[in-house]
Amino acid sequence: MSKVLIIGGGIVGLTSAYYLQKKGFEVTVLDKGDLSDNCSFGNAGMIVPSHFIPLAAPGMLSKGIRWMFNSKSPFYVRPSLNPSLIGWGLKFMKHATEKHVTQSAEPLRDLSLLSKKLYEDLSKEPGFNFELTNNGILAFYKTEQAGEEEAHLADKAKALGLDMAVLSATECKALQPNLNLDVLGAVHYRCDAHLYPGKLMSALLTYLKANGVSIVSGKEVDKIESDGKNITKVFTGDQAWEADQYVIATGSWSPAVAKMADLRISLMPGKGYSFMEPEPQNRLTIPALLCEARVAITPMNGSIRYGGTMELDKINTNINMQRVKGIVESVPKYFPDLNPSLPNEKEIWYGFRPSSPDGLPYIGRSDQRKNLIIATGHGMMGLSLGPATGLLVSQIIAEEKLEMAVESFSANR
Repeated sequence: MSKVLIIGGGIVGLTSAYYLQKKGFEVTVLDKGDLSDNCSFGNAGMIVPSHFIPLAAPGMLSKGIRWMFNSKSPFYVRPSLNPSLIGWGLKFMKHATEKHVTQSAEPLRDLSLLSKKLYEDLSKEPGFNFELTNNGILAFYKTEQAGEEEAHLADKAKALGLDMAVLSATECKALQPNLNLDVLGAVHYRCDAHLYPGKLMSALLTYLKANGVSIVSGKEVDKIESDGKNITKVFTGDQAWEADQYVIATGSWSPAVAKMADLRISLMPGKGYSFMEPEPQNRLTIPALLCEARVAITPMNGSIRYGGTMELDKINTNINMQRVKGIVESVPKYFPDLNPSLPNEKEIWYGFRPSSPDGLPYIGRSDQRKNLIIATGHGMMGLSLGPATGLLVSQIIAEEKLEMAVESFSANR
C-alpha cells in the first residue's frame, strides 16, 4: 500500500486525506496545531461559485491604496520592505488585468462547482451533518455604484451559466421578512450555499480517525530531506516521517515549509477576523455579503457569524480592534435591527488566508520534487474549494484521469 504524508490539517489537507483513504492509500496527516485553530474553523462557511473574479483584478490596486489610510477599512497592506511582500506585490500588479480576470473565470467556476457537488455528496454520507444549506447568498448594496458593479457581475455570471438575480429592496424584504433592511437592493447568488465549518471539520476528523488515517497534531515540520529529485524524509524535531508521496497543504505557512525543500511559493497571509453572537430569533436565514463594507454574515447553529477584513502582513498574533470595530459598525447600516456588540479580544477568532499574487490556488506536482504535490493558495475560498482540491490531489497521486483541467492552478507558475 502506497504511503502519503500530508502536511497540514485544514480543509484541504483533510479532504485530500478523505479521498486518498477512499482510494486505498495509507495516509498520515501532520499538523503543527491542535486542528482547532486554522482558517477552516473560523470562516463564514460560504460555498461560492459566484466568486469567479480573482483578487488580482482591475481596480483592486486603487482601492487598496485608498483603504490603507482608513484604520477600519476592509483591506490593508502594511507598508514594508519585506522582499516577499514586494515580490508578491509586483506579481499582483502584473495580473490585475481584465485579461487575467477573463482567463481565470472558467477555471475558478469549474473548481467551485465541483466542490459544491462534492459537498452535496458528502452531506449524504452517514455522520456528515454539517448544516449544508442551498439557499444562496444575498449581496446587499447601499449605493448606485455598488449596485452597478453587482449587476455587471451578475451578467458575467449568467454568461458562465451561474444562477444569479438582481433584486430590488422590496424583493430582498420578501426573502428576509424578519429583518429590517436599509439597502438599495441586492444580487441573489442563487448558485451559492453555506455550511457550519466547525461541524464539517469535526465530522471529517471523526471519519478519518475511524477509517485508518493517522492524524498527528502538535508536530511542526522543521526539516525536509531530499535526494535531489524526490523528498525522502520529513522531520518534526527528532522524529522522521517517510512516505512515497508528500502533500504540502499548510495554507499561509506553505512558503516556509516549501523552502525546506528548496522550493519557492509566492503567498502572503491575509488576516481575517470573525466573531459569533447568539440569534435566537433566527431573523437572518440567508447569508449576506455587505458589498461596500466587504463584510460576510452567516447564520450558524442558532447564532450569527460576522467576519471580514483582509490584512496582508507577516503572520502575527496581533488583533487589530479597529478592523473588528469596522465590521461591527457596518452591520446596522444595512440591517438596523442587528447591532452586534464589539467583542472582547478573547471572543475574536482570526486566521490567515493564503493569498497567491494572481488570486488562483496552487494545485499540482512540483517540477523540482517529483513526489511532492502542492495544494495551497486558496485565499478567502479555502473552505469553498477544499473538497475539489482534495479530490484532485488524490487523482494526481493515484495517476487517474483528473475531474477537471488544472493547468491554470499549476504549482510551478
